[in-house]
Amino acid sequence: MDDRLVILGSKGGPAIRPGGPSPTSSLIEVGGRRCVIDCGLGVTRGLVDAGVSLKELDLIFITHMHSDHVLELGPLLHTAWTSGLAQKVRVFGPADLMEYWDGFLASMRYDIDLRIDDEGRPDLRDLIEIHLLAEGDVPLDDSGLALKALRVDHPPVVDCFALRFDTEDWSVVFSADTAFFPPLAVFAKDCDVLVHEAMLQRGVDKIVEITGNGDRLREHLWASHTMAPDAAKIAEMAQAKTLLLNHLIPADLPGFEEQEWLEATETFSGQTIVGHDGLVITK
Repeated sequence: MDDRLVILGSKGGPAIRPGGPSPTSSLIEVGGRRCVIDCGLGVTRGLVDAGVSLKELDLIFITHMHSDHVLELGPLLHTAWTSGLAQKVRVFGPADLMEYWDGFLASMRYDIDLRIDDEGRPDLRDLIEIHLLAEGDVPLDDSGLALKALRVDHPPVVDCFALRFDTEDWSVVFSADTAFFPPLAVFAKDCDVLVHEAMLQRGVDKIVEITGNGDRLREHLWASHTMAPDAAKIAEMAQAKTLLLNHLIPADLPGFEEQEWLEATETFSGQTIVGHDGLVITK
């Protein structure tokens, strides 16, 4: 397995629009491990299109419990199970993740029990291990891959975690959803790739206009997310080699071209890449 990072879903927020990108999810294959980061709508199709065999799922990380990050976790695991999954999958996430998983299993009890009896499948409930995600080192029992988590600033959500994946020769950091948060620069120090969420001010105005939520939505976006120039500041402070803009707001509206994102982050001295569904970065 060659090390690679694949953006499966690049847009911020749960809405989807005709021909547009999917909500947040990523794949990182590193140090011999296959890791899925967040499970927004479309993650299952994204993984298949990226050449992943669903029955070979390994590790899944949910950074926080907003729907655009967790909505398709249950359907992904169930679809993997119907595709032949027979090995344990470990899922790391905030405390409320267990309630989500219990609720999903309850909603699919009829189908799960039927397929066990009728098709001879192993019990899905025995294959999935839910683990609490907390700040600091994340135990993987794997000497080839080190993983750390950092609680970031994403009000009103308390448990939202940035993730850092390190091997001997590659380091990738995911910001998760966060406001401008200088401690993240320390967490991401000297990383090869910083995957950071980003907004354009003009885009925020347009999103508010389209959704009709007015000042409440605007206040949330400003308080809980990061403008593209501030993402560039974090990348520069961290001395990251590459800044990958992701969880884009807006990601699917006409009139917002790649050049505008690049100009908004021109203070970063490294390489900037604007994320899109299916983007692949290799070590």
